[in-house]
Amino acid sequence: MSDEKAGVRDVESSRSSRTADEDLAHEGVKTVEATHKVFGKYSKWFLFISLGLAAYIYSLDGTTTYSYLSFATSSFGGHTLVSTIQVAQAIIIAVGKPVIAKIADVKSRGAAYVLVLLFYVVGYIVIASAPRVQAVAGGMVIYAMGYTGLQLLTQIIIADITTLKWRGLVSALMSLPFVINAFVGSNISANILQGAGWRWGYGMFAILVPAALLPLIATLLWAQRKARKEGLIVKTERQGTILQNALDVAVKLDLLGLALLGTSVALILLPLTLAKTADKGWKNPSMIAMEVIGILLLPVFLFYSWKFSKYPVVPKRFLQNKTVVLAALIGAFDFVSFYLSFTYLYSFVVIVKPWPLLHANYFAQSQTVTLTVFAIVAGIILRFFRRYKYVLIAGLSIRLLGAGLMIHSRGANASDAEVVWSQLLQGIGGGMAAVTSQVGAQASVKHTDTAMVTAVVLLCTEIGGAIGSAIAGSIWSSMMPKKLAEFLPFVDEATRAQLFGSLYVVAAQPRGSPIREGVILGTFPLLPLLLLLLVSNVSYLLVLLAYDEVMKWLCIAATIFAIPPLIISLFMPNWYLGDAQNAVEGVDLAGVAVDEATGERKTGGPAPLVTEKA
Repeated sequence: MSDEKAGVRDVESSRSSRTADEDLAHEGVKTVEATHKVFGKYSKWFLFISLGLAAYIYSLDGTTTYSYLSFATSSFGGHTLVSTIQVAQAIIIAVGKPVIAKIADVKSRGAAYVLVLLFYVVGYIVIASAPRVQAVAGGMVIYAMGYTGLQLLTQIIIADITTLKWRGLVSALMSLPFVINAFVGSNISANILQGAGWRWGYGMFAILVPAALLPLIATLLWAQRKARKEGLIVKTERQGTILQNALDVAVKLDLLGLALLGTSVALILLPLTLAKTADKGWKNPSMIAMEVIGILLLPVFLFYSWKFSKYPVVPKRFLQNKTVVLAALIGAFDFVSFYLSFTYLYSFVVIVKPWPLLHANYFAQSQTVTLTVFAIVAGIILRFFRRYKYVLIAGLSIRLLGAGLMIHSRGANASDAEVVWSQLLQGIGGGMAAVTSQVGAQASVKHTDTAMVTAVVLLCTEIGGAIGSAIAGSIWSSMMPKKLAEFLPFVDEATRAQLFGSLYVVAAQPRGSPIREGVILGTFPLLPLLLLLLVSNVSYLLVLLAYDEVMKWLCIAATIFAIPPLIISLFMPNWYLGDAQNAVEGVDLAGVAVDEATGERKTGGPAPLVTEKA
């Protein structure tokens, strides 16, 4: 079948399987189209500035708080729980996206931002005041709901207010603060850790986030109120009792479907990291029970969604849309690969490289910086060439090259330049791939489906991240104790348990001490290793040995999982990115039909069917 026919089929699947009831559940989309008509020149610019401010605080959060988690857990002797916490956080980040998207559709974008702000603030207050590592984990889960909502809503609003030809560039520009904060944030986090401590590092965002989001929330609610006053939005009066209305909202949000999906994913992923510390490991009946129940819940979720749910999280028409399915698979496999190598990368570099903490933080942000810069480059290419498929293929090829380079150039036996370039290449490819796959998915559906498709693609992507983090934690938890015992047989078991559980204990050993070097240099050739042992403190060399050997297997796994996204991208449709909100309806941002050839509004007639080509 030609790509042209595949594009038509995507259009047909996006238009079919929709009921009148489903359209009634998209009042938020109608509100967006109405508010677009009341925005003037200055109010539109204020909206963009407010979005930029929200993007900046999201970036500052991401470039500072990431480095605090290792120290927060280590302060309670629970460094090995980093992966478990990140898996739980990734699950919430994944399943929370459809919830926020549903609220944005059913209510309004402004109402969704208010909820996001609440989760953000409460989560960070809990973390900052945590008396034990379990409280840190709980706060991270609450905060994750706010974090995922802020990320998603920014992308949804960009899709609301930009045409396809500009969307990739504007979306990438919202990530520009990451370039600034890679350096600003690294200085802040280093100073926080060396001064006020990780608690203040988390707590200050309970103040900064509300200050940054309030202008955007106020702008959205102002536009909504103005559109209602001008009669562009007709307020629907609710009929029935409070309980009936609450049940109606729950049905529209498909809370049961979200609960089934979240429970399934959690039960599948958590045992991967908990099994090592559980009594009898995988022989523990509870580990097996969680895995079995989690796997069985997946078909139950799909059956419920397609047969009983009135407003399913994943409508059948999404799975019939080739572009959406391939974009979701690309994102999922890409994030499995990314988190396999990245979950313990910061801890690894802190131990194996004689860098000050500030430089280690710079390194941790190097991939983010290049990802942002080349996402902007990709956005510019899409703006002028109006196609995205071959940019996607190029990006995933470069990302695979960077992942493969890490097998050799991961730290202990590589120069600083090799270590950094492995991250830069992954960032270059990742930036190109992220923008193109998301724009392609959004182009293939109607405006009323934009929010949910964005959420579903990111949901699959985040689940891939959860799987990658879980596998990384499983490999780390199963291999590291064995390697420490192998390379440090002269160290008692209690000390080895401290080395495994806390980043502080290893980092406290000076370079050249027998313990620290023994955790890193696992792939050193035998003769150089023997010479090092003769002139150095033996235990230090052997701790480095264990770290390096485990990281090698994480990098090999990451490279293997970077191959499927490249293969899948070869089959990706290649929609035309024109002056419409999407490539299906052929309408502008206010819902009026436009002529793709001229960009002019049509005076009458149905919206054109815009197909894609190779």
